[in-house]
Amino acid sequence: MARAGNPNWSKEQPVVPTVTAFEMKVKELNLTPDQYVISEELRVWAAVHKNTRYVPEVLLKAWGFGVD
Repeated sequence: MARAGNPNWSKEQPVVPTVTAFEMKVKELNLTPDQYVISEELRVWAAVHKNTRYVPEVLLKAWGFGVD
C-alpha cells in the first residue's frame, strides 16, 4: 500500500531567484540606485505600472505617487 503525502516535504528546496519588472526596467535603462529618483524614464514607467508591478515604496513616495 502506498503511503499518503509527499515524502520530500521536509527536504530543503532550492530557492529560485525571481527578477521583477522593476529590476528589468532598471537594467534596460542602465541605472544605478542613486539614479533612480532622477530618471525621468523610470518615473514615467512607474507612473504607468505602479498598480500592477512592483515599484519600491521609497520611490513612489519620493515621486509623490499614491497606490490604488
